Amino acid sequence: MAARVSWSPSALGSDPAWRLRVAGDEAISTLRQMALFRADVLPIVPRALAGDDVVVLVHGFFATAGVFRPMRARIERETGAVVASFSHAPGLGVKRIAGQLARLIDRVPHGTRIHLVGHSLGGVVSRWYVQEMGGHARVAQTISLATPFGGARLAERLRVFVGNDLHRASDVLSRIRERAHDYDVPHTSIAGTADHVVTPSDRARFEHGEHLVLEGRGHNGLLFDDTAIDTVVRCILHAREV
Repeated sequence: MAARVSWSPSALGSDPAWRLRVAGDEAISTLRQMALFRADVLPIVPRALAGDDVVVLVHGFFATAGVFRPMRARIERETGAVVASFSHAPGLGVKRIAGQLARLIDRVPHGTRIHLVGHSLGGVVSRWYVQEMGGHARVAQTISLATPFGGARLAERLRVFVGNDLHRASDVLSRIRERAHDYDVPHTSIAGTADHVVTPSDRARFEHGEHLVLEGRGHNGLLFDDTAIDTVVRCILHAREV
């Protein structure tokens, strides 16, 4: 399982060569995300039986479930879990996307262990479903990558559409933070020190559960990072054991 980690700026951050490499890695990750944009647009609901592990992937803003293709392959190969996903339109608010998530999970047989993995906005949607829509009765755990539980920078200036749900003082985020401990659904949040969308120091931390900060990883880079995916795999296997 991930360990709770306190974050502080690294001395590496002042090294121009290191900063250039990190920026290059994030640019490549963004291109990979764009290349996967047309994949897995339609909902995927795998066959599952009671006792099976079902991992539901929830993507972030202006993406599709296709961005999880590399992570999905490793989850299926290394955990034996089956994977479900859906794609939501850009700009939809947290509650509407959570409604789509709920309808997808309603199609998954009861008695399965459901693990929600959300990137960015997807992590907020996952916790809203668990805490506000009865999802705690179905979900074994939630895992987030680069999720703005403390607000996203861009949303502070653009408080329209989904941005209205993602600024620091939004009703949605306030509600999630206030009720984080009301339901005993474990959570692991994964953040990157080079994320300029959701800074790990004050925005990506979710006080309920475990928190892992990865040095030099950016917002989109966490989707494809081996260590981040290792952590997701370990969390799924751990939940099965307990």
